[in-house]
Amino acid sequence: MGIREEVYYEGGPHIGDLIINILIGLTVIGLPLAVGAIVRAIWLRYRITNRRISVTGGWMGRDRSDIIYSEIVDIKKVPRGLGFWGDMVVTLRDGSRLELRAIPKFREIYDYISEKVAVKSAKTN
Repeated sequence: MGIREEVYYEGGPHIGDLIINILIGLTVIGLPLAVGAIVRAIWLRYRITNRRISVTGGWMGRDRSDIIYSEIVDIKKVPRGLGFWGDMVVTLRDGSRLELRAIPKFREIYDYISEKVAVKSAKTN
């Protein structure tokens, strides 16, 4: 019997991302940003557990990426929206990257993921 998977965060992007991009979308130049934010708000979902990071997104939520912590080699975070949300880029062993956009509580989530990556890398060494 395996270890039970405990959810740390489950949800979509921060609502502020949608609001700001819709306001920017009132200009013709900002329209693509507004459309992108609407698509993210409707179909993008994050699930961060003690075992993995899952991102469901794409058109109608048809794409899913699952990453286990032992595959992660680097994490970068960038605050957005006056620091109320942020973006993260997770780099994997094979060099591929997964972008997590407009994450609420991104500092806490970054710390949680970093802690899990440190534990997994310590176990493999």
